[in-house]
Amino acid sequence: MKKLSVSLILMLGLFSCEQPWLPKPPGYNRIDLPAHSYQQLDGEYPYAFDFSESSKVEADSFNLDEKTWINLDYAALGAKVHLTYKRIDGKSVDFKTLSNDAFKLTAKHQVKAYGIQEGVLLTPNGYTAVVAELEGEVPTQFQFFVTDSTTHFLRGALYFKTAMKNDSLAPVIEYIKIDMTHLMNTVRFKE
Repeated sequence: MKKLSVSLILMLGLFSCEQPWLPKPPGYNRIDLPAHSYQQLDGEYPYAFDFSESSKVEADSFNLDEKTWINLDYAALGAKVHLTYKRIDGKSVDFKTLSNDAFKLTAKHQVKAYGIQEGVLLTPNGYTAVVAELEGEVPTQFQFFVTDSTTHFLRGALYFKTAMKNDSLAPVIEYIKIDMTHLMNTVRFKE
């Protein structure tokens, strides 16, 4: 009888303290972002700027004929900033056409975007920068162009290699937006 009561007490002790099992709520992966640090762009480009040390410059593989088109690859963050450059000659390539094209490329995302905020900035080097921040499940969340409106036109767009929801990518988007703002503020066009 003594063994039965001890066994009963042990069994009650094992099962009485157990709480009902509940599944864990979905969580997000932790994203460790490096400190912002910058380096100057080297090379035979008609432009120069400071870009993030967290990214690597690579030739653009979309249009191999355009040697001045490059990507800033944030491999650890799964993102790329595509940079395209056009020289304005006033005849076959003019400022109005290039700026209209840039606005059209941004407007194509209106189908999925629930907000597009645009702003115009004057950079420390005296150039005009137009910035578009897109909200919603769009493939590009940040676009810009920097120009002197007479000779040079540099356009950039941020893309991710993943189909994750943009709210999950928000810390990375904000991190790269700071880098892009720094890039715009340090652009120098070469003559």
